[in-house]
Amino acid sequence: MPKRKYSVDFVVGIFVLLGLLCLAYLSIKLGKLEIIGSNMYPVYADFDSVSGLKNGASVEIAGVDVGRVTRISLDPKNTSVARVDMDIRPDVKLHDDVIASVRTRGIIGDKFIMLSPGGSDQVIPPGGQIRDTESSIDLEELVSKFIHGKV
Repeated sequence: MPKRKYSVDFVVGIFVLLGLLCLAYLSIKLGKLEIIGSNMYPVYADFDSVSGLKNGASVEIAGVDVGRVTRISLDPKNTSVARVDMDIRPDVKLHDDVIASVRTRGIIGDKFIMLSPGGSDQVIPPGGQIRDTESSIDLEELVSKFIHGKV
């Protein structure tokens, strides 16, 4: 009975296919993409300033990633306020006295939303609003006020 030999082309083809599958997996994991959809629930918060915050920024509680910023826009009722839409993991329940702050990671790092949990018994429903917010600190504005003596 003769032995079947696999051709070099077949082996190279399998190797390339496995490489492409690994590349796709890494792209999805590192890019934090949702392919099938997520079961996260939306909330939003209004800030006076979200300077430097971008879509896709992380939402954290005590340094743990619990969600993502999905959209940044102007509030339709008050165009001097920035509305930040966020998706939060379903296992994280936000209470209605939670505080959302725009923070910077490091000296010149990325901006993210830090949530400081409250102690209330009321939970924010999906699509609800985080009422207590702290805007980002604009370093250029602070330096300008200091230089011009308006501190």
